Amino acid sequence: MKSLLTKNLWIASLALAAISTYSISRSHLLDSQNGRMFTAALLVLAYLAFCFVTYLKTRNKQQLGLQLATAEGSSQDAMLVVYASQTGYAEQIALQTAQALQDGGMAVRLLSLAKLDKAMLDAASRILFIVSTTGEGDAPDSAAGFARKLMGQALPLAHLQYGVMALGDSSYEQYCAFGHRLEHWLRHQGARTLFDTIKVDNGDEGALRHWQHHLGVLSGHTDMADWSAPAYANWTLAERKLLNPGSAGAPAFHLALLGPEGTSSNWQAGDIAEIGPRNAPQKVQELITRLQLDPLAPVSVAGQRVSLTDHLATCLLPHKEQEGAVLQGQSAQQLADALRPLPHREYSIASIPADGKLELLVRQTQLDNGDLGLGSGWLTEYAPLQGDIALRVRENRSFQAPEDGRPMILVGNGTGLAGLRAHLRAREKAGHMQNWLLFGERNAAHDYFHREELEAWLASGVLQHLDLAFSRDQAHRVYVQDRLSEQAERLRLWVADGAAIYVCGSLEGMAAGVHAALGVILGQEKLEQMAEEGNYRRDVY
Repeated sequence: MKSLLTKNLWIASLALAAISTYSISRSHLLDSQNGRMFTAALLVLAYLAFCFVTYLKTRNKQQLGLQLATAEGSSQDAMLVVYASQTGYAEQIALQTAQALQDGGMAVRLLSLAKLDKAMLDAASRILFIVSTTGEGDAPDSAAGFARKLMGQALPLAHLQYGVMALGDSSYEQYCAFGHRLEHWLRHQGARTLFDTIKVDNGDEGALRHWQHHLGVLSGHTDMADWSAPAYANWTLAERKLLNPGSAGAPAFHLALLGPEGTSSNWQAGDIAEIGPRNAPQKVQELITRLQLDPLAPVSVAGQRVSLTDHLATCLLPHKEQEGAVLQGQSAQQLADALRPLPHREYSIASIPADGKLELLVRQTQLDNGDLGLGSGWLTEYAPLQGDIALRVRENRSFQAPEDGRPMILVGNGTGLAGLRAHLRAREKAGHMQNWLLFGERNAAHDYFHREELEAWLASGVLQHLDLAFSRDQAHRVYVQDRLSEQAERLRLWVADGAAIYVCGSLEGMAAGVHAALGVILGQEKLEQMAEEGNYRRDVY
């Protein structure tokens, strides 16, 4: 009640200031000093408006802080969201991050890196760091103490899992330097990464969406609306082929999409396709029928008129238990205004522009309630062939290939073959033939994706070696990390010859197992050196 009264007082003050300004301008219109008085009144009004906006921002921040403090008290295993900000941008992203996790049902604690001490590090099990870089690769001023005191110590942090968002500007030589230093220090203390460091170049919205994707995975709520929607173009779904009929695993599909006519498609091996999914037509129709609305009723969305059916296809649909209490009796426009847009989905691109089409390798996901996954269901089941797919290519510099012809060791499992396949196509086109692929799946008879192509590359010399791990083809499970261990000597020789290692596929299991095997074979220090030099890269999810 007190905050509402304060807000009303501010609004009244603004109104009085506006009236005063109007009166001054009328009564002194012919006065020789009216210009100065009018200017002064405008300055007063602008100042009051500034104060009001500042008040609202502070109030919202205080309310969020109160919510987060409540969440902290409800769980000893709260996720820490820690920021180091010079201009306030990292703090803003940290606030959004904390709110997103809390909306997903997680207990969260938000604090500045300046307040993170040894006791908190000892007690924490998971921390997300959002940190900027200032000056010549320095920590923000507020974090200088943490960098000097704690990052100069050796601390046992094997109990800690972490994620890092490094904010920076790639036009500077020391791009994201403090984020890299922090991540390097955490790894040296034995902490384990939740996902690979995400670098955000000048507020790049694609990188922020990728961060948000990981927040959805962490919280178990992957339906949170995008902070900023991708600027999609309409691509055509030209091909869809089931790759693993009879497999014990979920269906996996090869998809090919064609870009809009008259536009040049430009991406590099390693880049990502952001997809704008749509709901199953049957689910949309069922909702409209239950709410007794006209499916063709026009609604206004972002200044455009579309049918209710078309709009609902792109919205997060409510659960059935929400419909009666919240949506029943609403008009078509009220329903359209009440629903949030569907979030994007990300897929590694499996081709290069020279192929003439953008190709994907997508596994169909089935949810606990029997529904298909949002992105995989749309692409593999509901989207009609020759129909439109909303798509945006996102540059993924952290997984793009070296510019030279150094040897490449490509490691992946399942649909992670997509990103590796694009690299092999680019290497073949460039005439770089020192390539070694290690690929794992369930059964050779059903899950040997793109078999003819891979074996043709082996025969032609594009692949020097092809090591396969089909885990269910023998009593003892064999994975790609086991193949790496078996070929430890070859691996060391390739790395000594300057080879880069690229890993693509599942974060759980495969990526962790491969990382551990590489650490044993090459040594952790060598592996970290390769990562810092850009010779060890991962696209894992």
